Amino acid sequence: MSMKQTLKKWFVSSVVLLAGAGFVYGQSTEGKRLMNHATGPFEVKVVPSGHTPSGSEEFGEMSFTKVLSGNMVGTSKGLMLTSSTSSSGAMAYVALETVTASLHGSSGTFVLMHNATTRKGEPEADSLHIVVVPGSGTGALTGITGTLVIQKGAQGNHFYSFEYDLP
Repeated sequence: MSMKQTLKKWFVSSVVLLAGAGFVYGQSTEGKRLMNHATGPFEVKVVPSGHTPSGSEEFGEMSFTKVLSGNMVGTSKGLMLTSSTSSSGAMAYVALETVTASLHGSSGTFVLMHNATTRKGEPEADSLHIVVVPGSGTGALTGITGTLVIQKGAQGNHFYSFEYDLP
């Protein structure tokens, strides 16, 4: 398996699941606003660009597209840079993704920033963070903030769990 195939496989399989469904919104007893919660499945397609930023097989560049369903309906497009070390099996990626969607009926766009690391054989050391880029929301999603978690299911399907807030 080539390094790019390994990186693609790692990206698609290194996500984490937060189970849950539906939508939560309201006021807590202390008067603090609760975060909105959106969940659903998505399909992802990852395509290696053939470009290696450093000219080394340890680095790769990939584009990806998603079709989102559930509480967030729409599409996204992103660009990812990856790195891996064949000697230790450690891998990392960073990505930016523009989401164009209707989120519980509010439509617009926003940008997600991903960063992740993993060590072969050490799942407790894995780290995945996906956050809304501040100020990136447009339309009815202007001012959106939040974090998103993704997981690959047992049959290769993908799910998201998105905690967000809108002003």
